[in-house]
Amino acid sequence: MAVSVNTVYTTVLYILNKEQRGYVTPAEFNSIADLVQKQIFQSYFPDGNQQNRVVQNNQENDTEFFNMFKDISYKLYPFEKEINFVYDTTGKFFYNGSVDTVYKIGEVISTYNGQPQYSSISQLVSKKDFDKITRSKLTAPTKQYPIFITTNATPVGYTESVLALKVEPNAPDTLSVNCIVNPSTPNWDFTIGTIGQYIFNPQGSPTGSATVDFQLDVSEETNIIINVLKYFGIVINDPTIIQVAAEEAQTTEVNLKS
Repeated sequence: MAVSVNTVYTTVLYILNKEQRGYVTPAEFNSIADLVQKQIFQSYFPDGNQQNRVVQNNQENDTEFFNMFKDISYKLYPFEKEINFVYDTTGKFFYNGSVDTVYKIGEVISTYNGQPQYSSISQLVSKKDFDKITRSKLTAPTKQYPIFITTNATPVGYTESVLALKVEPNAPDTLSVNCIVNPSTPNWDFTIGTIGQYIFNPQGSPTGSATVDFQLDVSEETNIIINVLKYFGIVINDPTIIQVAAEEAQTTEVNLKS
């Protein structure tokens, strides 16, 4: 379940008002919201790596609801996608979506049609090892044991380089890549009212809306609000303040709509 961008923004405004810290425009909020989401998202990887070491040392808490490694993995599941990379005349496979979409590459499956058909896990190697392995008859990769490197390419019709994978044996029929993708940029969309006020455009609005919620798990709501507030010079020592402020902001919003 995602975090409502409107809940975060109205809560932040409520606390800023209580602290007499001025007003934050939607543009200012959106830029900070994007930064905060990226910071929290990127923190999962070093945290997960640290917890993985705990697991490997058999020191983890294996209680069903208190396993930190599983908790971090759960928070990442909305960002895990299976993406088909497209073959290009350069001899490489590239992702033909947004250049900012892919954050990390996981398992790569190379499928070679024919008799027999192979769908093989491809091993990531360094450029140096790739050159060595492919030039040796003894170690040359096969359809059962393909290898690949990450590189870049400028496919036909593109004006900039994009992420690409070079696979050997060359040109499998399909290349399926398990990826972690970047979260979508949060956006509090609005229209200007008759007295110059900002009016929120919720998703599904009849007039259309460019609102984008935070993609982080709902358990991160307080963390998001606290970190946004830090950028505006407010430090919250008691997280329960966030809950009270969110309830007050929600009540105010309901009253305005009634």
